[in-house]
Amino acid sequence: MSKPKPLILVVDDEKELANLIAEQLELAGMMTQVYYRTANVPRFLKNNFANLMLLDVNLPDGSGFSLLEELKRMNVHIPVIFLTGNSSEVQKVKGLEMGGDDYITKPFSFPELIARIHAVLRRAETNKDFHITQNATVANEDFKFCDVVVNPQRLEMQFPDGGTEKIGRKELGILVYLVSNPHTVLTRRSLIHAVWGIHADVRSRSLDQYIVKIRDHFNRHETSFEAFRTIHGVGYIYDPKVGREE
Repeated sequence: MSKPKPLILVVDDEKELANLIAEQLELAGMMTQVYYRTANVPRFLKNNFANLMLLDVNLPDGSGFSLLEELKRMNVHIPVIFLTGNSSEVQKVKGLEMGGDDYITKPFSFPELIARIHAVLRRAETNKDFHITQNATVANEDFKFCDVVVNPQRLEMQFPDGGTEKIGRKELGILVYLVSNPHTVLTRRSLIHAVWGIHADVRSRSLDQYIVKIRDHFNRHETSFEAFRTIHGVGYIYDPKVGREE
């Protein structure tokens, strides 16, 4: 069975160069989607998966840096190689600190660009090995949820009575998201998208079933679950202070 071709977004306002890049990438066995402005990129990535984005720093309707920030706010994560005519070290450092995976200065050779793309794609694939849900990895440190210690590496919950319960990947993802956003009303949509990804069906009842599983573990060990509450018609809230004496 042949390996699927990676989809590469090319975002560059130099139309001739952008089209030439796309042509070379397709000759190298990739698929491409070209944009000359930033405007439609967030909409595309919200509804479609892409393996990597080649992103020009300077664009007519905004910078590549601001586009990357917008995607992060949307919880859209994609490997990025910045393209620019500016060889300034400051620009390079800024691009990498913002989460860019690589930086290549124009003019560049296509063999070098393709080699850089393959290197970033390999790293991205390796990083995925640690992810067990969209938002949780086995590298996460132990954390507390309602006085229960959650161990991501062992996929295990350790209760105050000394007992333990195994949990699945989705339960871990739900707990990670709740603990990362305490004292905040979280919509069902935001929770589902955080754990399952932005393409998940928000009408699915899977989330409710996983929350019932977590609640059952707490009931079995007679541990309070009252810090986690359902906000009917909206979503949920996790308030670690609830149920604790001051």
